[in-house]
Amino acid sequence: MSITHDLSSLVLTQGGEWIKFDVDSFVQQFWNNTIEGLSYGSIYALVALGYTLVYGVLKLINFAHSEVFVYGCYATWFVFYGLGFRPGATPSLGVGELVLYLGLALIAAMAVSGGTAVVLERVAYRPLRKRGAPKLVFLITAIGASFVLQQILFIWRGGNPEQSIRLLRNEEQFQIFGGSVTNITIITVVASILLMVGADMFVNRTKFGRGIRAVAQDPDTATLMGVNKERVITLTFLIGGLLAGAAALFYMMKIPQGAAYQGGFILGIKAFTAAVLGGIGNLRGALLGGLVLGVVENYGQSLFGGEWRDVVAFVLLVLILMVRPTGILGESLGKARV
Repeated sequence: MSITHDLSSLVLTQGGEWIKFDVDSFVQQFWNNTIEGLSYGSIYALVALGYTLVYGVLKLINFAHSEVFVYGCYATWFVFYGLGFRPGATPSLGVGELVLYLGLALIAAMAVSGGTAVVLERVAYRPLRKRGAPKLVFLITAIGASFVLQQILFIWRGGNPEQSIRLLRNEEQFQIFGGSVTNITIITVVASILLMVGADMFVNRTKFGRGIRAVAQDPDTATLMGVNKERVITLTFLIGGLLAGAAALFYMMKIPQGAAYQGGFILGIKAFTAAVLGGIGNLRGALLGGLVLGVVENYGQSLFGGEWRDVVAFVLLVLILMVRPTGILGESLGKARV
């Protein structure tokens, strides 16, 4: 192996370049990467909210949540297909038509993901709670449920991703410090933030939200005070599923390929990383963690190359937890609260 040093790049080679340190690319693409990172980060944050809600209430890492997201992706694809759109050329739609079709896709994706999350809770987790199963059994069940949901899609649709169907061209609307802001970025970031603010207000300001917080703090006392624990748990899974469904629509608008049965694996791991990064069990921490993760991984892509994007995301998690084990805004895992 040979190691070459340069003021602007560091390249390690072994039969070819495999890592670089390109400062020029980082500087030139800084604002583009920041804007695009916020766009992807808002998607991570929406999915991360599902992880942090379930953990806050049940102290359970629901690894099947990534498949809940994937089911929303398929729902989005089938709505587009059912409306008569096909892979290939992007149609020219008026604003009213676009809002209508995207709204239908959003409703379908949220309904399918929300329903999947509720069924998952009733079939996989509720029987374990009734039997007083240990936490390790819940974790193994979550992993097993994830594979089951994956295989259902594989048997139904096969291993190849669906061909991408686009209703909206990705076009620049304006620039910020030379960074391009596209119409899809605006829709994704604005809609995601509105949904996250809505979820935060629901949990903190409504009667049902008080029930969620009560069960998260002390489930036994909450039950004695008249809170229906099972209903709260179902509601928690439902909210997480609804947000994952919305994230699925925005994700399908951004990525070049269509829905894939394993498409939620990496994104689910990143969303979980975002939840832990911000503070597992902390709603606002999930938002912050998602945005930070999206931006930093884009910076890493410019510095080290596209192949290192995912590596940078997970290295960031390790570094943050070494300095602050509870996450940026969170508490210790044993005391995490919604």
